[in-house]
Amino acid sequence: MERYYTANNYYKKIYGAKVYKISLDGGMNCPNRDSNKNGGCIFCSSGGSGDFAIKYNDDIEKQIDEAIKLIESKGSTKYIAYFQSYTNTYAPIEYLRKLFYSAIKDDRIVGLSIATRPDCISDECIELLKELNNKKKVFIELGLQTSNDETAKYINRGYKTSVYSTITKKLRDAKINVITHIIIGLPGENEEDLINTINFINDKTDGVKLQLLHILTGTKLYELYKNNEYSPLEKEEYYRLLSLAICHLNKNIVVHRITGDGPKKILVEPKWSALKKQVLADINRYFDKYDIYQGKDCN
Repeated sequence: MERYYTANNYYKKIYGAKVYKISLDGGMNCPNRDSNKNGGCIFCSSGGSGDFAIKYNDDIEKQIDEAIKLIESKGSTKYIAYFQSYTNTYAPIEYLRKLFYSAIKDDRIVGLSIATRPDCISDECIELLKELNNKKKVFIELGLQTSNDETAKYINRGYKTSVYSTITKKLRDAKINVITHIIIGLPGENEEDLINTINFINDKTDGVKLQLLHILTGTKLYELYKNNEYSPLEKEEYYRLLSLAICHLNKNIVVHRITGDGPKKILVEPKWSALKKQVLADINRYFDKYDIYQGKDCN
């Protein structure tokens, strides 16, 4: 039994084959990390959530070649260009146009995935995304993390939840696929907050990434942890909360991630999360044991 709508199944449905995402670096920053801001979200490392990406150079075609060489032994011939590091619409429109068109020029690239913030998507940017979407399928990944504005303020997200609502409507009206990032285990949040967030996104997104909160060195969250102001989730508690999220999630939403693996060199806690294959196997067993499936408790 398929317990949730996996990205693998979704990609096979639209592309007819297994597809791999290759992480690229577009050389951008984040408005939340600029010198006039407060240093970004409390959990974000110096890599800007792109610690596994090929590092920036201004030749995006070379980046693609290097990234594909790392995984071509897996046998795929179709790839999605994934701009992961920092905020990938935080640049002049002509810079974005050149960057993204260079990425989709390669015949091996069948789609374009762009990680960004809803407060960094202008109407002009949406017009560009519509253009690109007519060439190759575009996915916009938005870091919502939570629908609770009090939590958002505490983690220094830098925008109100209403901004997400406005932008997702514009993107979906433009036929752009939206993937929403949600973090489980944020400071001060409980299961009610998580369920509220899932219920909130159920009619606003096409896909979701459910992510365990990692404590990474060099982050403000790490300072909170050292001062005993934050405790990471234990394995069983994460599985329980993840199950709640899956059960309340609209069954038509594609689940692109159900956990995550912080870079081992800078991962402080939870250490158990570093064994990703084991964690995924444990999650599947947990879902089977408690009959967890997507949409089970969806209103």
